[in-house]
Amino acid sequence: MDWASIFIHDTTWTFAAEILIRVIVMFVLIISFLRFTGKRGVRQLSIFELTIILSLGSIAGDPMFTEDLPIIQAVLIMSTVILLYRLCTWGMMKYQPFEDLLEGKSLYIVEDGMLVHDKIAEGKMSHDEFFSEMRQQGVEHLGQVRTGLLETDGNFSLLLYPPDDTGYGLPLFPKQYQAVEQVESGTYYACMYCGYLDFISDANQPCERCEDNCRNWAKALNTKLVR
Repeated sequence: MDWASIFIHDTTWTFAAEILIRVIVMFVLIISFLRFTGKRGVRQLSIFELTIILSLGSIAGDPMFTEDLPIIQAVLIMSTVILLYRLCTWGMMKYQPFEDLLEGKSLYIVEDGMLVHDKIAEGKMSHDEFFSEMRQQGVEHLGQVRTGLLETDGNFSLLLYPPDDTGYGLPLFPKQYQAVEQVESGTYYACMYCGYLDFISDANQPCERCEDNCRNWAKALNTKLVR
């Protein structure tokens, strides 16, 4: 095996120095572009903006090491992308349907302590995802949540009940989020699929809200939110 061919091939010291200059120039251009968008983190990017950022990989990467690809071509492409970005941003500010087309709409995931049924059915977000998001914000069960919104940038916004208004709700932590085998009379149980609350008489009783889609129940909690 020719290790020199694998690692060096026909690279000359002159071209190595040229690569160094190309990388520095393209690195500065990428940073400038990201600063131009005004975003501080990838999580704050919308789908539209993240698409533009991903496209920079090819635009900026190839000129860094391709000898016959001049940097001016990358500059022209990046300038065009910036112009398109600004035009699209202007269009989204002027026309709401255009913004909805490019970035989508915010989705209600939780309302009044229960999961929004149609969004679950459409598979907009898995249980693990929004349970994890709510746990990270200190939420123990859905009875503490008045409204949960999935933003277009992937963030999860919560409006919480005041401690005195906290009701019963579906537990979100794994140890409590367990299907019961026996039920106790006079105790609230929550459907593990949608969070519907009921005084069930049988652990295999179908959920009225899910219309027989779910027969798994977890013991509901009503602990108050601690901040």
